[in-house]
Amino acid sequence: MKNTRASFVAQAGMIAAVYASATLLAMFLLQGLAWGPVQFRVSEAITVLAVLTPAAVPGLTLGCAIANLAASVMNGTGLLGIFDVAFGTLATLLAALWCRRFRESPRLALLGPVVANALIVPAYLPLLLQGLGFYTIPFTSISLEGAYLPMYLFGVAAVGFGQAVVVYALGYPLLKALRKTMPQS
Repeated sequence: MKNTRASFVAQAGMIAAVYASATLLAMFLLQGLAWGPVQFRVSEAITVLAVLTPAAVPGLTLGCAIANLAASVMNGTGLLGIFDVAFGTLATLLAALWCRRFRESPRLALLGPVVANALIVPAYLPLLLQGLGFYTIPFTSISLEGAYLPMYLFGVAAVGFGQAVVVYALGYPLLKALRKTMPQS
């Protein structure tokens, strides 16, 4: 019993470390493509671990909180970054719980991270972008001033697309490979 609990904590800690490290590395290498209105956060590919182990739920959640807090400090978003820490982490928690719940159907399970992030992240993203000095919807001339709904809808499409690419193009093959090599719990 004690060994099982220690193994669970160790797995969760390793997953948190991998998620946070991969997220921060993507921030440095991909810059605006890891954060912002169009996101290809490659660390989201490891959300598939929740299909394989329950330890991934707290691990991914903690890793996201750490990465978003560190990014908030490094990007200088200040108090606005707390939105990302709180609600970005909530999206990751819900995504991991969805993956875990639907683990028997991997394609359905991987829809959790796409939908959770597509619906939650764009809800606070306009506030963050305005706080960072962006006053138009990216790739358009639509002003953010009084245009919350268009920015939200753009974010749903853009974040959802980025999530789907990462989760299905990187995460799904990762899941298939890991299923062959590790026992599921």
